[in-house]
Amino acid sequence: MPLSRIRWVWLARIIGVLLAAATIAACSTLKLAYNNLPELSYWWLNGYLDFDGTQTPRVRDDLAELLAWHRRHELPRLAELLRRAQALAPEDVTPEQVCEFADRIRERLLAVAVRAEGPGADLALSLGEAQLQQLERKYAKNNAEYRKEWLDGGPARWQEKRYERLLERHEDFYGRLEPAQRELLKQQVAQSVFDPQAVDAERRRSQREVLALLRRFRAERTQPAEARATIHAYVLRVADPPPGPWHDRQRALHQESCRSLAALHRSTSAGQREQAVRRLQVYERDLAELFAAQ
Repeated sequence: MPLSRIRWVWLARIIGVLLAAATIAACSTLKLAYNNLPELSYWWLNGYLDFDGTQTPRVRDDLAELLAWHRRHELPRLAELLRRAQALAPEDVTPEQVCEFADRIRERLLAVAVRAEGPGADLALSLGEAQLQQLERKYAKNNAEYRKEWLDGGPARWQEKRYERLLERHEDFYGRLEPAQRELLKQQVAQSVFDPQAVDAERRRSQREVLALLRRFRAERTQPAEARATIHAYVLRVADPPPGPWHDRQRALHQESCRSLAALHRSTSAGQREQAVRRLQVYERDLAELFAAQ
């Protein structure tokens, strides 16, 4: 899910990046980053909202509490997903199996977002106009960076960038890919339905929606229960967009990703699959250590 909008899916997004096994660069990085998530998340959020002196301690406490909850309740579930992945890795997998596994990960991310809705509503109701203007400026900066990275230079440039990122992730998981496997990956990227212009348009639409929502909270002096219900509905729309072009595009990209990963996995050797199992075992061990450290 390539979503980077400022909302109280923020910790889900960060945890997802850290804990999706195929995207983690090193196990030591996982443990270090996970243990420092409250501080890292605080500074990330502060860059969007420029917290004042009354908001800072509350946000820090909420982040620490959310991570403690995640450590107790979600790490065991993620470890179980890694054990299931270890059982699948030595054999060929179908696109349906890959999609089912991805759906389980998304469920865990949604659980974090829902858990964060209460603190998110409290923070949203405390934001002043100057902070909303800071958020607007941050959005504009992010949009300019996205355009430079993904839109300027045309399809050849972003396809090369996407290929390089996927190659890095897969080689961290399987070890070095063979020339034929690299060629398969290039073909998958070239034929992908991924459209950075559509992503850019959806990002901007979502940003406008968030800003309008926060300004409405401020203008109408929305009560906490109503704010939380509104944020909950928004989180669900992000997780499962309503029928329409964006929903169809996301579904097509999800299914394509499942087919592509299953095809690449089918091309792997016994040695590469053994490497994948070892990597998953390391991730599982690290999650067990993180859980034991609570």
